[in-house]
Amino acid sequence: MYRRRAWPPAAAGGGGEQHLSNTVVGFLNLVTLVASVPIIGAGLWLQAHAGSSPCGSALQAPLLAIGFVTLLVSLAGFVGACYHVPSALWLYLAAMLLLVLALLGITVFGLAVTAGGGGTQVAGRPYREFRLGDYSPWLQRHVRAERYWRPALACVLGARACDSLAAWTPLDYLRNDLTPVQSGCCKPPTSCTYYGDDDGGGQQQEPDCYRWSNAPGVLCYGCDSCKAGVLEQLRRHWHNVTILNVVLLLLLIAFYSCACCAFRNTATPTPPSKIFHLHPRWSRWWHGRS
Repeated sequence: MYRRRAWPPAAAGGGGEQHLSNTVVGFLNLVTLVASVPIIGAGLWLQAHAGSSPCGSALQAPLLAIGFVTLLVSLAGFVGACYHVPSALWLYLAAMLLLVLALLGITVFGLAVTAGGGGTQVAGRPYREFRLGDYSPWLQRHVRAERYWRPALACVLGARACDSLAAWTPLDYLRNDLTPVQSGCCKPPTSCTYYGDDDGGGQQQEPDCYRWSNAPGVLCYGCDSCKAGVLEQLRRHWHNVTILNVVLLLLLIAFYSCACCAFRNTATPTPPSKIFHLHPRWSRWWHGRS
């Protein structure tokens, strides 16, 4: 007669969980480790090919920083999970926690400072016009500061956003939409009047009406509406970035949970494997005699 024993035994269940969590963490970090390589490559490419461009130089440092941080964090998680190194997993958990908190702070801060804006629809026109006062005071202070506005204006000029409007007729403005930068930087506000008695009977016009010039290198680049157009473009980009940030937060939290399980399993000594043999009763009786 054989005695049937439960298989697998309840005490041996942790080993499978340990291998599963470590495998998941190792695989996820291997993926992020590989993904960090093109990020670093993009930063190095910008440094080599766009080093003199203000827009390119603004992206070099963030790309390289994100790439190298991702590389080091993923390497620590991969080594800690696959080679059962608790210290590496501890560093990985600390770095992941900092990343989660930093990303959460950036997302909340971005949502707070980019609230407002959106522009006002111009009557009879397909485009909108933007006012600097509609944006948060923090953004207004920064865009008015010369050290921030000068690189932003260099990017606008480098993009040559106004070149396509040079040959437009008044009818084109009635038919075609404009980007926020084109609406704010490439033309005066629609309410401005410049001809003879059509100046509104001497009524005071917006300050941007007096800043406008037909000179291709001047246009309305010094207008508050141009700064507002740049901020609106930033706000729209940040909306897309916020969606990406939420997805990244969920992924990082999932990574962090798996890493916590792997760290707990790695820090706990793995019990030796228990192999259960089915012995007949006479075998136990025989060995008991000896």
